[in-house]
Parts: sequence; structure tokens; C-alpha cells
Amino acid sequence: MRDHQRGDGSAGGNLPLELDAFVGRSAELADLAQALDAGRLVTVTGAGGVGKSRLAARAAARRAPYDGVWRVELSPVRDAEFVDYAVVEALGLTDHTTRLPRETLLAHLAGRQLLLVLDGFEHLVESCAELVGELLREVPGLRVLAVGRRPLDVAGERVFPLAPLDADDAVRLLAERAALHGTPVTDGRDARELCRRLDGIPLAIELAAGRLRALSPGQLLKRLDDRFRLLTGGGRDALPRHRALRLAIGWSHELCTARERLLWSRLSVFAGQFELEAVEYVCGGHGLPADDVLDVLTELLAQSVVAREETPAGARYRMLDTVRAYGAEWLEATGDAARLRRRHRDWYLGLATWCELDWFSPRQEEVAARVEVELPNLRCALEHCLTEPEEAHLGQYLAGSLWFCWAGCGRLSEGRHWLEQMVRLDSGHDRSRLKALWVLGYVAILQGDTVPALAALQECREEAERCGDPTAVAYAEHRTGCLALVTDDMARAETLLCSALERYQEIGELNSNVLMGQVELAMTRAFQGDLPGAVRMCEDVRRVCEDHGERWARSYALYVLAYAAWAEGDPAQARALLTDCLSGAHAFHDLLGSVLAVELLALVTVVEGDAAEAAVLQGVAGRMWPSVGLPLFGSAYYNGPHELCAAMARERLGDARYAQCVAEGARLVREAAVSRALERPLDGVPSPRGPVRHATAPMETQEPAASRAHKGGETAG
Repeated sequence: MRDHQRGDGSAGGNLPLELDAFVGRSAELADLAQALDAGRLVTVTGAGGVGKSRLAARAAARRAPYDGVWRVELSPVRDAEFVDYAVVEALGLTDHTTRLPRETLLAHLAGRQLLLVLDGFEHLVESCAELVGELLREVPGLRVLAVGRRPLDVAGERVFPLAPLDADDAVRLLAERAALHGTPVTDGRDARELCRRLDGIPLAIELAAGRLRALSPGQLLKRLDDRFRLLTGGGRDALPRHRALRLAIGWSHELCTARERLLWSRLSVFAGQFELEAVEYVCGGHGLPADDVLDVLTELLAQSVVAREETPAGARYRMLDTVRAYGAEWLEATGDAARLRRRHRDWYLGLATWCELDWFSPRQEEVAARVEVELPNLRCALEHCLTEPEEAHLGQYLAGSLWFCWAGCGRLSEGRHWLEQMVRLDSGHDRSRLKALWVLGYVAILQGDTVPALAALQECREEAERCGDPTAVAYAEHRTGCLALVTDDMARAETLLCSALERYQEIGELNSNVLMGQVELAMTRAFQGDLPGAVRMCEDVRRVCEDHGERWARSYALYVLAYAAWAEGDPAQARALLTDCLSGAHAFHDLLGSVLAVELLALVTVVEGDAAEAAVLQGVAGRMWPSVGLPLFGSAYYNGPHELCAAMARERLGDARYAQCVAEGARLVREAAVSRALERPLDGVPSPRGPVRHATAPMETQEPAASRAHKGGETAG
């Protein structure tokens, strides 16, 4: 059910692994499947904790006829502006252009048969309703399964209210969950009465099961009975379901020790998943020693207040949204919320700093995976900085430090959103704002938005010179050189890049950004005919990258070397280098690096004699470019090899067959396309040896890929 390299891609939910067994609901599952067959928008509604997400997950998993089933978890999204971004992210889309995320979604979904599961939308109902309405109008093949506590109120919506479990299934769930804690429970009077008092709500029953390690069902009933009287004055039978859940959560809260209640409330500052080290730092102290946090967290895990999940970044923890919301109320009541949010911001500011520095190391892939899972919390930290005027400089620094996430992990649009907000703030801290400015200029270059890019970089340069910040001057000059490169001003690009590299050397700067500056300078020289000089520079970059375990900048150096190998008549060597290059770019979700590698692979392939496969690869690249920006940047230099490949393939295939092959490539989704490019065996077709002759100057000096995807500059400020 996946057709992109990123995103959840499955119908499964973010449920605690130990609670993910599905009890009962066979009739409801069948009815929901029928509703999905009959309507394009079905909304599963019901009280919190009643099992809406699990039922929707099972129903979605059965939708095999679709091109894909994609789940979007909206509970961590706190700002309505990020609803569209959340859907783009869940679908694994990478878009380097200035298009709004809504435009990206519509372009991607057009002509597809997909099921989109929107889970936890109730706090964003207006923005979600508007999005769903437009998607359904514009994409005939789309169906939406929404999950929330209320309907979306969109035309054509079929509402599927989900009731609690019946008595038999409720008792079975209690017994199964208690067994996970090593406590046998029989189907007796007390167990049935306990489930009845909890109104058959699965989450309430699971919380109760976590208490059966210490109390019998009868003892639990007595404690529960006391709390019912407190809340309802004895009118238990008329208790609404939502109050039953709140009662169960509150009752579980009361049964916690003082330290467990304290940690529960403090954990509510996290969004989505979180790690143990973050919990120890953010939540430790002031009545809860950091050394004791693990023991207290373990107890909350045993009581199903917190769930443990495995991710590519290691073991993580999560609170269900209803449980987190209850803890947040208690945190506000303690008067300690502001301090906890500052500590949360401080932790993620430190994490971003560490990740930025570690990007230039063998841990690049680890950094990429880590930032991916930490994004909800990083967004919370950024939002906090925007709401506290005295912390504007920290927000500017945080948004700037995440340059590698915005540029290197395919999040340009979101990065620009944060950076533009941050640079508008008067922080009184020049270095932080200057860093945000040059990163903003860099992001705008990658999006092909040259006028705002130049404005940001000029302001950065002028302010850096005024306040005497040589690091910011170097980065501003470097990125202005990149801008000259992609706009075909090679002489100016060479001058600026040479100057920036000299500045980096003077201040002792060495990182991925500096290496990308060398690759960019090599491009300008290759474009101007100095291919041997470009090769020497990129061999040096390759050596430094391998010494430091750096893979991302290395892939761009390989691109230049591959071009040189092709130009010297060695397509086999060019293919080997490009395979390595594409593998590295794809691993980092670097769409620009990937598409440039595919473009050059097409040229190598036609030189090897397989014109049909070359045309297919051009079709693959043609599908990828709209998510990058203007194809080949509108540059005569970048476009030369593409035109040469197209001319050679057309000559051998004829116009009709060439167009057919290009269309075949355009139908391939990115994962399949990259796999095809990487796994294609050498077929032994004789290829010409010796230097290749080109028709025009730009074709003679094809570039290395680095310009627009270079993502350098970890330690500027």
C-alpha cells in the first residue's frame, strides 16, 4: 500500500503495540466496509477511546483495489495551517517548488484511486472539512475515511457512529488485556459489572486492566463506585459515554502515586512520540529526580497510560490523545506549564544543534531518521518561540539550524513557512537572525524563487558586514554564488564561490556546506570548459567525505565525476558512479540529487546503445521535475545533456516510439523508478570509446548536481 519512499503508507494506526489486538467488532467492520463501498466520504464518530481508530484501520487495510491506502494522524497537529502539510508528509511527497501543499496534493492525486484516512481531526474540523471538500471535488478517484468525535459536515458525508463494545466483547477485552499484565480474569459478576460501569469503552477497560495487577475486579468496582458518586450524585445509569471515559481516566489518575501523576502531567508537553532521554531532561526535577524518571515511566507503561513503540530511530513512547489532554489540564492546574514548555523548547533546541553538527559525520542517516520522528516536537518548540517575544532569537536560531531538514529532507515549503515568520521578528540578536536569513535565501533558491532569495541574501550580507559577522558574510556570499550558478551567470558564480571558500578557510569552517561549495565551484569550471580542474576538486571532496563518513555531499561529487567519465568515453564507469550517487541521494530523500542523477543516467544509457531505456528514464525524470521546480532550472548549461540524450534517442527510435517510452517512464512511481535505474544490469551493448563530441558549448560542460540541493552550512552561528 505504499507508492512513495516516505510516509506511513499503511492503514495501521499509531496504537500501542501491546493493545493492538482487535476484539469483537466483526459486524461493525462489515458495515463500515459497505459504507465505504457506497460513499466517497465516511466519518467514523464516537466518544474518545471507543475504538474508532482501530476499526478504521482494519477497514482501510481491506481496501486492496486502491492504488494506495494512506493514513494521516492529525492529533499532533496543533496549527490549522499545517493540515495540508501533514497530508503531504503522510503521502511521502517531496516538493521543492513554491507551490502550496494543496496544489501538490491535487497534482499528485489526480487520476489515482486512493483511500485517505484522516484520524483525529476534531480540533481542526474547519480546515479539514475545507480540505476534504476540495479534494473530493477535484479528485474523482479519491475516497476519504475520517475518524473523529464529530462529523465533518461536508456534502455527501456518511456518518458512521461507533457504539461501545457489547457486554461479551467488553469482558473478553478486559480478560485479554489483564492477561498481558500476567493477571487471569474470569467472566464473573464483578468483571461484567466493571465493564458495564465503564460503559464498554475499550480505552477505559484497558486502563482498568492495567490496575488488575494490584486490585481484584471487586476492589476496582468499589473504588470506581466512590468516584461515580462524586461526579454524578449516584445517577450512574444515566452517565454519558464521554463522561464515563473521563471518569475512567480520572479514576486511573487517582490510583497513581503522586510521582506517577506528576510525570503524567509533565508528559503532556510532548507532541506525538518522545524518547526516554527527553523525558528525563524535560520532566525531571522539582519533585521528580531525573534518576527516578525511568522507574515512574515504567509504571505508567504497565498501566497503559503510556505506550511504547519501535521506530527507525529506536524505541519511543506515546500518550493517547485523550490521556495526554487530561494530563495537560492537570499541568495547567499546577502552574508549572510555562516552565515545562521552556524545558521542552530547550531540549529540542539542543537536539537540533546536535543534529546540525552531526550531519557532517557518519551519522547522517541516523540524523535524518531522528529528525523525521522528532518533527512534531520541533514544531511545538518553534510555535512556542513565536508566542514568546523574548524568545524570538531562539526561534530564529532553531529554524536556521534545521536547514538540513528543510533542504536535505524534502521539507522546503514548511521550512520557508517557519523562516519567513522568524526573520520578521525583531529579536535583538543579530547572529540568530542572520542565520535564519541566509537559510531562507537558500531555501528560496532551491524552490526556484530567485527574487526573494536575492533579497534575503543581500540583507544578510549587508547586516553581517555592518555587525562584523564573518561567518554570515561567507554563507551569504556562498548562496549568492549558488544563485548565479543556477541562472547561468558562470563568471559571477565562480568569483563569489571562490571568495566564499576563501572566507570559510580563514574562519576554519569545514562541513557539508563547505564541501558543497567546492562542488558548485567545480560545476562552474566544468561549464566553462575546465573539466580536469572540476575533476580534481571533486576527487578532493570525495576524499574528505570518505574520511569523515559524509555521504550526502559525496553523492554530488560523484555526479561530477560521472559526467567527466561519460565525457571521456567511459560509460561503464559513469554508470557505476551514478548508481552510487543515486543511491545516496535517494536515501536522504534528496529529490534534486535523484532527478539529476536519473537525467545523466539516461544519457549514459543511450550512449551504451539502449535508446528505449534512455527514453524511459527521461520519462521518469520528467515526472520528478514538477516536484523540484523548473525542469533543469531553465538553464542552457543544465539542459544541454538532456537535449543531447533526447536527440540521440529520437534518432534511433523515431518520434512515436520515443514518446511511448517516455510515457512509460512517466507512469512509474518514484520507488519503482529508482529501483529500475539502480538495478538495471549492464547488457553488454557496445558503447563508443573516447571523448564524446557535443553539439553546443553547454552540452560540453554538463554540471554536477550540487547547486540547488546543496544544503550546506551546519555551523553558521
